[in-house]
Amino acid sequence: MDTTAEKNIILQVDRLKQYFPVKKDSIFKPKAYVKAVDDISFELFEGETLSIVGESGCGKSTTGRAILRLDEPTDGKVLYMGKDILTLNKKDMRKLRGDLQVIFQDPFASLNPRQTVKQILNEAMAIQNVVEKSKRKERMLELLGYVGLPPEALERYPHEFSGGQRQRIGIARALAVNPKLIICDEAVSALDVSIQAQILNLLKKLQKQFKLTFLFISHDLSVVRHISDRVMVMYLGKVVEIAEKKEMFDSPLHPYTKALLSSIPVPDPTLKRDRVILKGDVPSPIDPPGGCRFHTRCPFAAEKCKQEEPPLRELVNNHFVSCHLAETLPV
Repeated sequence: MDTTAEKNIILQVDRLKQYFPVKKDSIFKPKAYVKAVDDISFELFEGETLSIVGESGCGKSTTGRAILRLDEPTDGKVLYMGKDILTLNKKDMRKLRGDLQVIFQDPFASLNPRQTVKQILNEAMAIQNVVEKSKRKERMLELLGYVGLPPEALERYPHEFSGGQRQRIGIARALAVNPKLIICDEAVSALDVSIQAQILNLLKKLQKQFKLTFLFISHDLSVVRHISDRVMVMYLGKVVEIAEKKEMFDSPLHPYTKALLSSIPVPDPTLKRDRVILKGDVPSPIDPPGGCRFHTRCPFAAEKCKQEEPPLRELVNNHFVSCHLAETLPV
C-alpha cells in the first residue's frame, strides 16, 4: 500500500457534528440533544479502505449517514474532491449521489420487495442517467456477472434470494451508477461467517477492478483486519485513534482501543492473553462527561483527563491518538 502522503484526498471531514434534539420534559427544562457525532475530523484517501470501529452507539453509522446527507449534519464540512457537499442544493446533490453510494446492513430491508432485480438496477441507472436505455439490459447482465449472480436473477424478486445473494444485489445496485466512493454500513454483519468471507473478498476484488474507495463501518474487528488499509476508532461520538491497520493492531495507543483489540476471539484454546475488561456502562450521549469522554471507564485516568478534552494528535508517523497519557501507558 502507498503511504498516505502519496495519495490524493477524496473525502475530508472537518469538525462534523450530528446532534438529534430530544423533546422537553416540561416548559421549564431546555431542549437537550443526543450528541451522536461531536466535532470529528478525518481524511479518506483515494483507493483505500478506511474502517470505522467502536461499540454500538459510538456514532459510526451516524457518521456515514451524515456524510451522505441521509441525515442533515448539525455543523461542520464534508469536502468531496475539494467541494463542500453540505452546501449543495437538492439538484446538485442528486447529481453527486452517483459518485457516493452506500451498501446497507440489512440486504432485505434495503431492497424494494415489489421490484425485480431488473427494476432495482434499472431505477438506479435511470435516475442518474448513466447508461442509455437501449444498453441497460446489457449493463445489468455485466453487473450480475461482477457480483457472481446468474443472468436469470434479473427476473426474480428479493425474497427469492438468500441473504448473501441479496447483499450481492445491493452491491450491484451501488456499482450501477459508476461510483467512486462507497460507504459500507455494517455490510456483512447480518450474514453467516462463511458468506461474510465471500462478500469481503468480492468487495476487495471490485475495489481493485473499479478503483473504488471504501468507508467501511463495522463492529467486527476480525472483518476490519481483513479488509482495511487504515482504522479509525470512535467512542461516544468522538474519534479516539486513527492509524494504519498493522500499526493499530500491533501497537494500539488508546486504552479504549487496547480493550477492543483484547476482546478479539483467539481460535487457539491453549493460547492465553491478557484481557482488558472495561468497567461500567457507556455514558449517555445526551450528557457526556467532561474532559476525556472515556475517563469514566479508563483504568489509567488522571485528574487532567477529567478536566481537559485531549486533542487528536499525531504521536508517531500517521498514528493519531486522543489521549493525554498515551506516551506513558503500558504496552
